[in-house]
Order: sequence, then C-alpha cells, then structure tokens
Amino acid sequence: IRKAFVPRDKDFDLLAADYSQIELRIAAEVSGDEALMSDPLRDACTEDGRFSFDAYRFLFESLETAVTLAGREAESGSSRHVSGPELLEGMRALAERMFGPLAAEVWRSWGVHSTLDWGRIVFVLVDAKLLNRQESDTLDQFEDVFNFEEAFELHYAPQLPSELGANPLPDEGPGAPE
Repeated sequence: IRKAFVPRDKDFDLLAADYSQIELRIAAEVSGDEALMSDPLRDACTEDGRFSFDAYRFLFESLETAVTLAGREAESGSSRHVSGPELLEGMRALAERMFGPLAAEVWRSWGVHSTLDWGRIVFVLVDAKLLNRQESDTLDQFEDVFNFEEAFELHYAPQLPSELGANPLPDEGPGAPE
C-alpha cells in the first residue's frame, strides 16, 4: 500500500504521523506528570524495534475478540486466558473485519510476516509484564498457524451488512438471472 504513495520528485518527502492521543501527550508534557508521560506499550515496542507500534496496539485490540471466540467472555481473571492459536484466531477475525483482503499487506507493513512474528510480539509484552503467560504458553505455539495469503486473500468472501437489506437474487421470477 505504501508503494502507491510516492513523492512528486526528489525534493519532496512523505510524512506519516500518528496523532492518536496527541492531546493527552501534550497535557502530560505540559504538566510534567511522569505517570501521564509513561507509555509502557510504546516503550516495549521501541525497545524491541522489530515491529510497528500499530502491530502492538492491534494485538491488544484483538484480545477481546479472541476471548469471545474462545467462549470465555463471561470468565474473569486467568480463566479468560487464551492460547497462542486462540489469540491468532481472534487477530485473524478482527483483521478480516477491519482490512478485508488487504489484511496480509497491512500486517506486513507493520513488519509482521508470519504468525510466529505475532508470537514474538506476545513474548516481548510478557517480558514487559504487559501480558501474562501460563507455563503451557510457548513461542512454538505461534509457528505456522496459518498462511496470511490463504487466510485473507484466497478465502475472502465479502459480506454486506444485514441493515442494507442484502438478499440473494431469487432463482425464479422478477429479479432472477436470465
């Protein structure tokens, strides 16, 4: 996707900026409040350096989807824990909803090229004490769980929202194909 946007010529550059929570960041800086200025997720991402901050943020956004798909939304505490493959299934489902068949390209733009890379991010977050793990959780659980192209491109089936009144064409009568 990024390759579609190029500067007019060598005298120009493109700038991408993340303005999320900018007001909070300004307030923290002006107030000098160390607690407000702290961003452990961004710190873990920066310290690791392999993947975009968007990948870390997406992983956290996917957790609730994974818990729901695993049938643990009514649970609390460690009972809500999901395994590596369960987390990846939640991530796949959310990416498909958000990005459709471009999900693999979006993930690659974040530096994530395989399901094992998602496992690497998880364990960075475990080391930073931002995620908990159980003894049974290993990096190997994330290896080759699914292929991005197969999951997002080859099996993509667009679905229209029901509020649009999308109905299949009838086999016979008015509106039927000839």
